Amino acid sequence: MSVRLVITDAMWDRIEPLMPADPVRGRRWADHRRTVEVIAWKYRTCSPWRDLPDELGSFQTAHKRLIRWAVDGTWERILAAVLAAAEGADDIGWTVSVDSTVCRAHQHSAGARKKGAPGRAEPDDHALGRSRGGLSTKVHLASDGHARPLALRVTAGQAGDAPAFERVMAGIRVPRSGPGRPRTRPDAVLADRAYSSRSIRSHLRRRGIRAVIPQPSDQIGHRMRRGSAGGRPPAFDAEAYKQRNVVERCINRLKQWRGLAMRTDKLAIAYQAALHLAAILIWARR
Repeated sequence: MSVRLVITDAMWDRIEPLMPADPVRGRRWADHRRTVEVIAWKYRTCSPWRDLPDELGSFQTAHKRLIRWAVDGTWERILAAVLAAAEGADDIGWTVSVDSTVCRAHQHSAGARKKGAPGRAEPDDHALGRSRGGLSTKVHLASDGHARPLALRVTAGQAGDAPAFERVMAGIRVPRSGPGRPRTRPDAVLADRAYSSRSIRSHLRRRGIRAVIPQPSDQIGHRMRRGSAGGRPPAFDAEAYKQRNVVERCINRLKQWRGLAMRTDKLAIAYQAALHLAAILIWARR
């Protein structure tokens, strides 16, 4: 059987130095490239773990590595290092777009324990809920100006967009190649009408970030009915807002991975780890 690999040599050259080193004592890691390739192939094709081709190696090793590195934060650290390299090359567009997408959950993703396992950052609901489309998970993300993910968070499918906004913004943390604190503040944030709230605008204003968010018609009507007491309308740059399509393109890139477009994982940390891996490979392709 011929297996189409996901990771090219050029991509691996960027990722390999960021992989965890072998422990001083104990058993050495299995080959990192092969293990990451197994995980990427599984989520790229949405195949069950036990049905992965023998040419890719042990699925048990790959599954354990996915969970272990999700628990200890390794995937997030690798993504941060890839972002730091991009920032050092001045390759990040800091006009950031924020949005969310609902991903249908397969019936196999249900059935995990109601409470998260001890020692894991696992939500009690496993980021599974019921929206109009049925059992689902919502992915909230921030994209840079070139349609690449900067921060990712998962919630239950019926969760609103606005309550997750500050969590997504808190996830934007790009280390600098030289001295100094990580960069956490974009130049501007573009978002649709679902994010038009006083709290979100105040949050961005306090941090000195320009908000490019249109007002929904009900908010406009409410302000106009109040007359002068309603205050001035918030500033809105219609020309800059045309760039908001980059977050939709970023979502399309992630959903090219069938295992991300439809969730089959029982644990939210496993699904979010796969999202981080996809983000790492998107940035490594630059």
